Amino acid sequence: MKAMILAAGLGTRLRPLTDDRPKALVEINGRTLLEITLDRLRSFGVSEVIINVYHFADMIRDYLKTNNNFGMRVEVSREEVLLDTGGGLKKAAYFFVGDSTSSEEPFIVHNVDVLSTIDLRRMVQFHSDHQALATLAVQDRKTSRYLLFDGQLLLCGRRAGNDKEHELVRAAERSQALAFSGIHIISPRLLRMMSEEGAFSIITTYLRLAGQGEKIVAFRADEYYWRDLGRPEGVAQAAEDLKKKGITP
Repeated sequence: MKAMILAAGLGTRLRPLTDDRPKALVEINGRTLLEITLDRLRSFGVSEVIINVYHFADMIRDYLKTNNNFGMRVEVSREEVLLDTGGGLKKAAYFFVGDSTSSEEPFIVHNVDVLSTIDLRRMVQFHSDHQALATLAVQDRKTSRYLLFDGQLLLCGRRAGNDKEHELVRAAERSQALAFSGIHIISPRLLRMMSEEGAFSIITTYLRLAGQGEKIVAFRADEYYWRDLGRPEGVAQAAEDLKKKGITP
């Protein structure tokens, strides 16, 4: 199975931890976020990974080389300008459609700056069972930006904050606002449907396709541990959780 790790961001929110390194090489209890993410993907059967890079890109290349790619086939997609999540995936599309044997197998997209115990094997099975174009891990928690899903867990819109108006892309009698967790399962045919150009969020693509009737599905991950590592306090709390709560990402 293949995966993409999104690691190209500047890590601005993580300063001063990212003053001299990319966010992927920030450490939790002696292990980098990149190592933690690679080990986690490998534990679920992923053997081939592409990582998008921009900020301190050569440091990531050297780190992977020094560690023999952690026993995996790893490619690096270097961005000359930041392409955001959608543009970054579109640039790396060749990695997932390059050979006929795996061209229809779903793949995982995972932010490097999230830590979770979400069962990726179960999530992939859920994706296949629902014949989804994309499956998004979501939780019922507070966030600044929500995605809206109908009673069948199909994406139907989004909402910013608690008091903003809903932006609906498809009709729904009722919708539930859920927080996206930065982990996706994607069917490769979505890559051929990405008409957006340049730098763009993958959420823009999801909303457009949902509005056209495509199945963008929510995987409820409320039972699992999850933490955003985008700020120093999040990294510190994750380190505490790993030590005291026995969390194994």
